[in-house]
Amino acid sequence: MGQIYNFIVPSSINEQRLDSFLVKQLPEMSRAALQRLIDEGNLLLDNNRAKPSHKLRGSEEIRLTIPPPVSAVPVAEQIPLAVLYEDHDLIVVDKPSGMTVHPGAGTDSGTLVNALLGHCKDLSGIGGELRPGIVHRLDKDTSGVLVAAKNDIAHRGLAEQFAVHSTKRLYWALIYGSPKDDNGKIRSIIGRHPADRLKMSGNARHGKDALTNWRVLERFVSVSLLQLRLETGRTHQIRVHLTEAGMPLLGDRLYSDGGRLNNLKDSRLKGYITRMNRQALHAMTLGFLHPVTGKYLEFSTDPPEDFSLILDYLRQGHS
Repeated sequence: MGQIYNFIVPSSINEQRLDSFLVKQLPEMSRAALQRLIDEGNLLLDNNRAKPSHKLRGSEEIRLTIPPPVSAVPVAEQIPLAVLYEDHDLIVVDKPSGMTVHPGAGTDSGTLVNALLGHCKDLSGIGGELRPGIVHRLDKDTSGVLVAAKNDIAHRGLAEQFAVHSTKRLYWALIYGSPKDDNGKIRSIIGRHPADRLKMSGNARHGKDALTNWRVLERFVSVSLLQLRLETGRTHQIRVHLTEAGMPLLGDRLYSDGGRLNNLKDSRLKGYITRMNRQALHAMTLGFLHPVTGKYLEFSTDPPEDFSLILDYLRQGHS
């Protein structure tokens, strides 16, 4: 059975957003879940549909219908997971490269969501959601630490931390060349590429502010190992920032390396990069406050074999 909530907005309320008001009335639900219900027409404000951003003036009547939960569209699959931590509220995993985080166009199985549904008894999200439990994501070919929520309270608490960029997010990346400086900061507006819809760009007409801090960990003849700390989490942020700064990632098939792979003199290194067949990017560390207990948690994993193979080869003194 679904649930129906009726509210009368207090006359003292003025200019408060509709979704903000509902979050206070239903603290067990995440703001994202409430916004989705509103957008899908499950809320009537004085018998009319409204937007989550609608400004209340007081005395309005709200009728919110929460549909009965149904099985999520993704199918539970018994896919092995490298679980780093798990409790009643969340699960932290080491996502392998090649695994898409959630179903999308042309991908409805083999995703992290399918694996999580097979592993966990319950995940955050109203029935029908394609991304149950997901509060942040990694590109398909990026490996590393990822956290998912098991209930709406955890989802809301984690989502708020990612929204205000209070989480600790460190990445390792192998790039072509050797930066002039030992560290730096890249800031730009990132949005959809004006010509290629598969790409993001720092020259987009519309976008969001993105900030990446980088530091050189090791320098080799033609490649460098960087550590990156994200202050924002835009789609393809690291890949766009490094490429546009003249420091493209090894193996990135979407963002051009400017011919650097073809110009490598070390044929063995070139072979390692070609066989890796993905960008050399690993989400090394993720730190956040537990959304229920408030305890700080931090998790780190080593890069996978294809990344480590190149790094070990470079450390042996090869170019």
